[in-house]
Amino acid sequence: MNPTPRIVTLLPSATEIVCALGFEDQLVGRSHECDFPPEVVRVPALTEAKFNPEGTSAQIDQRVKKIVGDALSVYRVDAARLRDLRPDVIVTQSQCEVCAVSERDVEAAVAEWLGVRPKIVSLAPYGLDDIFTDMQRVADALDAPARGTELVKRLRARLAAIKEKGRQASERPSVATIEWIDPLMAAGNWMPTLVEMAGGVNLFGKAGEHSPWMKFEDLAAKDPDLILILPCGFDMDRAAQDLPALTTHPDWNGLQAVRARRVFMADGNQYFNRPGPRIAESLEILAEILHPELFRFGHEGTGWRRL
Repeated sequence: MNPTPRIVTLLPSATEIVCALGFEDQLVGRSHECDFPPEVVRVPALTEAKFNPEGTSAQIDQRVKKIVGDALSVYRVDAARLRDLRPDVIVTQSQCEVCAVSERDVEAAVAEWLGVRPKIVSLAPYGLDDIFTDMQRVADALDAPARGTELVKRLRARLAAIKEKGRQASERPSVATIEWIDPLMAAGNWMPTLVEMAGGVNLFGKAGEHSPWMKFEDLAAKDPDLILILPCGFDMDRAAQDLPALTTHPDWNGLQAVRARRVFMADGNQYFNRPGPRIAESLEILAEILHPELFRFGHEGTGWRRL
């Protein structure tokens, strides 16, 4: 491969992986949601959402379900501009039709290319280990396997250190992680593993499986020690707009987490919903929330806050 490959990334975590591997200068195209590191906004955006992202959680959910129910993609790719950029490598995903441009969309966009077709790397992170596997796959596709090995080793060491220190905790609080407010959805995939590593007991969602829908009655029945709200794609201020769907429920104030002031919000968009290098910061945020007596990384106010 060309020692300076032209790279297009079509989801935020892919952009972060490519940059963490040292290929930021080779990035020639990105998705409209790619915003970290901040410098990547100079790169042309090649995608847009087919739905109106404004409104309540319930309204957004209905729009997305309508599109997916019609067997259509939630995002649109600018195929003409993608061809003009002549990428050597395109990094996309096949894990979630709602999260970013799918592999199917990319295949359709490049179907009529003449000459050399770009290499397509499709990420599929279901559990925590898959995130590291995907990092290595991107590094391999860019002919930089040693960079991938070093990045994965460094990140795994950060996670392992937190897990080890978390064993000193005198308690392991039961935790409900909420990935969507209305309708209610618990966090699955890598989140249950992160909760356990941070010194908690995960109540909803299974490691390696898609995030499950839930009802308020399920939340009340398990009555967690701690509730963490981190809606997919939302920062904390945006998520706060939809909180009344939870906090006005007649049984909300009866939950022990609410009574004990152990309800927290986190920036799901920048951290937990991005299966890339900042999975380490995500675990740091969880550790600070669950065990402030043991951990102080400085994420309060930017990565999380108490409700």
